[in-house]
Amino acid sequence: MNSDFMDALTTLETDKGIEKEVIIEAIEAALISAYKRNFNQAQNVRIDINREDGSIRVFAQKEVVEEVFDPRLEISLEEARTLDINYELDDVVELEVTPKDFGRIAAQTAKQVVTQRVREAERGIIYSDFIDREEDIMTGIVQRQDNRFIYVDLGKVEALLPQGEQMPNEAYNHNDRLKVYITKVEKTTKGPQILISRSHPGLLKRLFELEVPEIHDGTVEVLSVAREAGDRSKISVYAEDPEVDPVGSCVGPKGQRVQTIVNELKGEKIDIVPFSEDVFEYVSNALSPSKVLDVQVNEEDKSTLVIVPDYQLSLAIGKRGQNARLAAKLTGWKIDIKSESEAEESGLYDPENPSYGARGNIAEDDTDDDSEEDLFELDDVDFEEDVEDEEEYLEEE
Repeated sequence: MNSDFMDALTTLETDKGIEKEVIIEAIEAALISAYKRNFNQAQNVRIDINREDGSIRVFAQKEVVEEVFDPRLEISLEEARTLDINYELDDVVELEVTPKDFGRIAAQTAKQVVTQRVREAERGIIYSDFIDREEDIMTGIVQRQDNRFIYVDLGKVEALLPQGEQMPNEAYNHNDRLKVYITKVEKTTKGPQILISRSHPGLLKRLFELEVPEIHDGTVEVLSVAREAGDRSKISVYAEDPEVDPVGSCVGPKGQRVQTIVNELKGEKIDIVPFSEDVFEYVSNALSPSKVLDVQVNEEDKSTLVIVPDYQLSLAIGKRGQNARLAAKLTGWKIDIKSESEAEESGLYDPENPSYGARGNIAEDDTDDDSEEDLFELDDVDFEEDVEDEEEYLEEE
C-alpha cells in the first residue's frame, strides 16, 4: 500500500461517512490474522500502518524472561539488553519481522476489509435514514415482482410490498410510480429490510396531509380513518376553529384535493366525515350518504341503535354491510341499523318522540344546501342494487 491508498481512504471518509481511522484499525486487525495464517507464525505481533505514506511494518512482541521456554513468545533478559540496556524482566520487546512479500497479502486483505466496512456503513446509513420514516409515505418505482412481493425502488433501497398489503383492484407494472406507506424497517444479515403497504389506513391519512395544507399545519386534524382498500374509505376530520370548515378544506375547490387522492388510490371512494362529540351527529354523519332519523345510545357497551327511513335501509347498511362496518370502525361505536317501520313495530321508535329529536343527518329536504362538498359526495355515492328508485333519491337530495 502507498500514499494513494491513504488518499483513497480520505475520499471514502468524505463520500461514505466512514472514519479513516476506523478502517485503518480494522485493516491492522485483519493483517495480524493474515500474517499468522500465511506465514504459520504463532507469536504475538503488531501491525503498524504509517498514516502518511501507507507503509506497513510487522513487529513480533516478546516478553522479557530469565529463562526462555518458547522463543516465539519470549526473549531472555541478556538478549533484550543487547537491543536496549533499559529493558527489565516482564517488559515487552518488539522486533520487526516484516516479510519481503507481505505487501501483496496486505493489499488483498485491505481490499476485503474496506469492501466489508463500506457495505456495513452503507447498510447502517440506509437503516438510520428509514427507521425514522416508519409510518411515513414515500414515492417509489415498481421494479419487479414474484409470488410473494412487489419490489419497489425507494432510491437507496428496494422495498417489499407483500401480497396482503396490495390493493385488490390495482395492477403493478414495471416502472409504475406509486406512493407507499412504510410499515416496518428491520435489520437483517443482508441489510435493512423495508416493508411497505398500499392498503394501510395510514396511507390515506398521509395522502391527505400531503394534499391539504390545513392538515399539514394542524388547522384541521384527522381523528380517525376506516378503510377497505380499493373500494371505500371514511375519514373523520375536525377543526378547533369554528370558522374553519374541515370537510371543505379536505375536499378542496371543485373537489380537486380529494380527487387527487382518489386518483392515486385508483378510484377508491372516500367519505369525509365531520367529527362531533355528539354521538347522534357523529354516527349519523358517519353513515353518509344515508340519512338518519334517530340514534339511540347505550353508553355501557358503547353501542347505538340507528333508525333510518325504510327506503334508505339498504343504503345505510351498504353493499355486503360495508357502509355500516366502516362507520363503526370510524366512530368506535357498535352500530345496529333498523328501518323506521321495523323499529315502530318493535316499539323501539316513536316518530313523534325520537330519542335525540330531529337533528343532524336527518331525512328531510336539503334542497337549499347545494355546496361543492355535497355535490362531490353525491357523485361519489355507490347506490345499492336494491334501492328501487335511484333518480327519486337524487331528486330528494
